[in-house]
Amino acid sequence: MTDVLVCIKRVPGASGEVLLSDDGQRVDARHVGWTLSAHEECAIELATQVAGATGGTATVLTVGSADAIEQLRDALALGCDRAVLVEAETDRFGPVDVAAAIAEVVRAHEAAGTSYGLVLLGNDAADTGDFQVPVRLAYALARPVVTGIATCTVEGDLVVAHGDGPDGPETFELPVPAVVAVMEGGVAPRYPSVMGRMKAKKVAIEQVAAEIEPVGSGRVRLTLPPEQPSQVQVLGQGADAAPAVVDLLEELGMVSR
Repeated sequence: MTDVLVCIKRVPGASGEVLLSDDGQRVDARHVGWTLSAHEECAIELATQVAGATGGTATVLTVGSADAIEQLRDALALGCDRAVLVEAETDRFGPVDVAAAIAEVVRAHEAAGTSYGLVLLGNDAADTGDFQVPVRLAYALARPVVTGIATCTVEGDLVVAHGDGPDGPETFELPVPAVVAVMEGGVAPRYPSVMGRMKAKKVAIEQVAAEIEPVGSGRVRLTLPPEQPSQVQVLGQGADAAPAVVDLLEELGMVSR
């Protein structure tokens, strides 16, 4: 039996134009709403698969404000059994603080009788691009960690993780308990059913306060890359444009005379 903890983050939804807050510290979500990152949707799917295959449970956790309960219930609707909200001022919390807050919960649950053989996280944050939390969490818990993973299973006392490396597919074997950072693409996240959403509404969410003094992110500000200029060239109309199209294709090396 493997009990799995999957950690998620409330992030702004995707949009055609990314806006930043006035101080450049976060993505402005006023026009796009909130969601989960694609990495974490895959982590949730893997958590439910591993828990189901081993007869364990899947617990979802987030560090943030009460608004993030919405995302916790989304994960419950997708098959997680329990949910934990670590209440914290996210603007004051950097990756080291988030990792410390998660580690606190893992230790508290272990003392109460629930030991997580596998902790899953998204490979990086969809809003700030932080890649630090999985490694910092593993260090805080003194557990092995692997990042950039597409799929994983628990086989006896080993976590078997698969990912794509620079030279092709890679397989890692880690002793349980372990921490794994998941990238999107390895599994297809499921859609919540009506029954799943109804059950999720009835689940009592554990709420705890983060008992740490945050050190912050150390971030100066986020920046956006400059917009790439686009140009449009009208080659002509109707049959009169044919010679110009041929010239363009020849210039691009797609045809030769």
